[in-house]
Amino acid sequence: MAARKSGFIVGAVAGAGVACAALAGVGMRMGPAGAAEQEPSLVRASATSAPMFAPPPGAPLSFADIFEKVSPAVVQIDVTSKADPKARLRIPGLEGLPFDIVPRGQKPGEEGEDAQAAPKQQSSGSGFFISADGYIVTNNHVVADADTDGINVVMKDGRELKATIVGRDESTDLAVIKVIDPQAKGAAFPYVNFENQARPRVGDWVITIGNPFGLGGTATAGIISAYGRDLGDNSSQFVDYIQIDAPINRGNSGGPSFDIYGRVIGVNTAIFSPTGGSVGIGFAIPADVAEATAKQLINGGKVVRGYIGAQIQPFTSEMAEAQGLAGTKGAIVADLVPGGPAQRGGLMPEDVVTSVNGVAIKSGSELTREVAKARPGEVIKLAVLRGGKPRTVEIRSGVRPTEKELADNDNEDGGDKAAPAKPAAPKAEALGMSLSPLDDATRKANGIDSAVKGLLIDSVKATSDAGEKGLRKGDVISSINGEQVVTIGEVNAAIEAAKKLQRPSVNLRIIRAGRPTIIAIKIAP
Repeated sequence: MAARKSGFIVGAVAGAGVACAALAGVGMRMGPAGAAEQEPSLVRASATSAPMFAPPPGAPLSFADIFEKVSPAVVQIDVTSKADPKARLRIPGLEGLPFDIVPRGQKPGEEGEDAQAAPKQQSSGSGFFISADGYIVTNNHVVADADTDGINVVMKDGRELKATIVGRDESTDLAVIKVIDPQAKGAAFPYVNFENQARPRVGDWVITIGNPFGLGGTATAGIISAYGRDLGDNSSQFVDYIQIDAPINRGNSGGPSFDIYGRVIGVNTAIFSPTGGSVGIGFAIPADVAEATAKQLINGGKVVRGYIGAQIQPFTSEMAEAQGLAGTKGAIVADLVPGGPAQRGGLMPEDVVTSVNGVAIKSGSELTREVAKARPGEVIKLAVLRGGKPRTVEIRSGVRPTEKELADNDNEDGGDKAAPAKPAAPKAEALGMSLSPLDDATRKANGIDSAVKGLLIDSVKATSDAGEKGLRKGDVISSINGEQVVTIGEVNAAIEAAKKLQRPSVNLRIIRAGRPTIIAIKIAP
């Protein structure tokens, strides 16, 4: 699984997105039978004693009834896997690494003397039953490296049962396992349900249960802090994370988050922490995503998503202004997979996608999620702006490759191909950069494929907008505001055209190491 961005750590966290339940308006007490009684907001014992304050409206007096109801469905998942000689126990302070694995018998931060030599290693996470016949939801990273017979489920009553992997989905970091132990034959397991219709508000209570540090059956409580969090990794393309403040630690990965009715509203999966421990910022996969993914894994062992074969990036306000589209929201196409569905359907680089099948798009992640909902062969209708003019592009969806296949494609070298020699041209200055046309010598020196067209950046002034935005020697400018440029004259003409339209910036399509990206660069006065 791709490393998370600085500060985000896989394997801790709670929260989720979908269930409702805040008791609002008046204080409520959860009685023995779950009945609610009105509770005064302020109680005075007597005129001579100090006042006692009851919980404010909306706060339950205790989570005990909820915990007793749902905790039997939450399990500890112990995993045996081959030891990686390079692997180390995750140490607080190391950011962006999986950490929910705590070797049994070790304290956090400790390593055995023969840790590297051990042929096997053990780790622990959390999970929960979603059916009476033994299906359990957890995180992919909890069980991804498990040996064939290496998954042990520990229940609240102490029973230990063997389980096997039903299916894993790296893209959402979810997995489903199933109890297969002969001892459990015919057993009806306690289970909990996803709540993906009601949606708690920010500020509503959330309860998390899991296996922090291998302690098992631990409950924590807090509130939903925010919705729509992006962790900056591959999973954020498909998961609109919920942020919560309930304490979550190593080993909580894969455990459930509940509303105060005991409904699963999310799957704990990550925390943000400068220390490696809980600082009150945790994240969970919303229940609607978790339930839909679990169903596909149970039915087919894998998740099938729609795919168009396009590299997408955010369409920033500066990019919009450069095209005279101020206020426009969407995602911009940086590149297309050769021969892929998008290219066959007529989508083009630098098209701005504003909606998918009628659903408005505000970011690249939203576009990816909407496309992923399509079934293979289904026609996807994209509303795009091309050169500022609206049009509709219809694309027949393919099947999204696995994350590994996508990564392998990204890492493939295109290889240089022979290209006819071109006479050397003088260098020129533009937008704080020194530019020169591409020829055989510059292509070979910079590892640029012959299929790439444009101008080579020879140097960049550090104080220029281009320098501040990270452009560097060896990058190639392939187009400006959607117009291909291969000569200095074309670059200057594109800049002058933008000036006449009083545009503050121009959008440059940059090729670096064979990969394109679009960057808005300010036009110097």
